[in-house]
Amino acid sequence: MKKFINLLLICTAALSIVSCSARKQTVTLPHNDSRNVERLSRQYGLRLTRTDNLSLYNAGSEWLGVKYRYGGDTKNGVDCSGLVCNLYKQVYGIKLERSTANMLRKNCVIVNKNNLREGDLVFFRTSGSARFRVPTHVGLYLKSGKFIHASASKGVIISNLSEPYYSRTWLTGGRVKLPLATFN
Repeated sequence: MKKFINLLLICTAALSIVSCSARKQTVTLPHNDSRNVERLSRQYGLRLTRTDNLSLYNAGSEWLGVKYRYGGDTKNGVDCSGLVCNLYKQVYGIKLERSTANMLRKNCVIVNKNNLREGDLVFFRTSGSARFRVPTHVGLYLKSGKFIHASASKGVIISNLSEPYYSRTWLTGGRVKLPLATFN
């Protein structure tokens, strides 16, 4: 009986891992809630549809305009990695490393800029020597070249990867690895 229960637990855990993905958890809105999609489209400057990850855009919209605070992770003030950690936890249920460098090193696999998908992380080298490939800034990719991040000068904003500053400081994209399930 104990072997059967253990097997059942393993199968249940494996099924939940296979059925859950950190990539895209779309929210199906009621047909009459197209106003929300239109509002988010205007807010982000993107053409959003119900097939986009609306939970990501809804969660992000709650942070837009929050002031920047180094080391902050609340709506009273947040830094870039604090914002990304909060959004990832809220939208995907995944806890990321708190520092930008550790997010890239421990949580991500490298992704080319041309292969970015909604929910990928975007890393920049905004200070220090360019020869060191350690990121100093992170944002969360949306679509069509846009990403949400906490800017030190403007707070939480939407920017475009094609802006000269972000083109010049671009380091890499990162796709968050699914956390490994642990069995006891």
